[in-house]
Amino acid sequence: MSNTIHDMGGMHGFGKVEAEPNEPVFHAPWEGRVHALQRAIGAAGLWSIDGGRASIETLPPTTYLSASYYQKWFLGLERRVIRYGLVGEDELAAGHSLRAGTPLPNKITPADAAKPPIRGNFARPASAPARFKPGDRVRTREMNPATHTRLPRYARDKEGVVEAIRGCHVYPDTAALDVHNENPQWLYTVVFTGKELWGDEADPAIKVSIEAFEPYLLPA
Repeated sequence: MSNTIHDMGGMHGFGKVEAEPNEPVFHAPWEGRVHALQRAIGAAGLWSIDGGRASIETLPPTTYLSASYYQKWFLGLERRVIRYGLVGEDELAAGHSLRAGTPLPNKITPADAAKPPIRGNFARPASAPARFKPGDRVRTREMNPATHTRLPRYARDKEGVVEAIRGCHVYPDTAALDVHNENPQWLYTVVFTGKELWGDEADPAIKVSIEAFEPYLLPA
């Protein structure tokens, strides 16, 4: 997430989440096609999962709030295929190709598409020891990036306690900008009190844990 409408954690005024009984996987055939498009073009390896998230997070607020789940997927995909030169804006407007397509480094076959998706492994070797250990008091950075980050607004510049070290992993903040810039970082579970996050009126029994990468943290 970045400093966009997507970062809604801790915000009020949007109403409760309405669960749909017996909700289908897809509400219309076009949603399934969007899902298939995502898988097919994702096989090219041009962007990371975080690059895909970033393309959705930065949709205009009115578009983001009015679009359905798979509409967001589709609009984000449009942005990515334009950014990476796979499709021109003029071709989207025309509704068909106007020039020869761009060769892709990888392609998904029908046999590949029939297989269940495999969840990616984002663990990577560490270049240095972990800076923090369980029990350490830390403070999250006050940061306002224009690009993707996994540190939510409500948990910035807040003091918490490291509960666990989760290993070294691809750093989403850089991988969102360039699929090859993995920049592995240590990942921690950090626990905050409700009072620390939301003030004295918060329920004293509430605790919130987040997964925080090392660049987000300072010694408290």
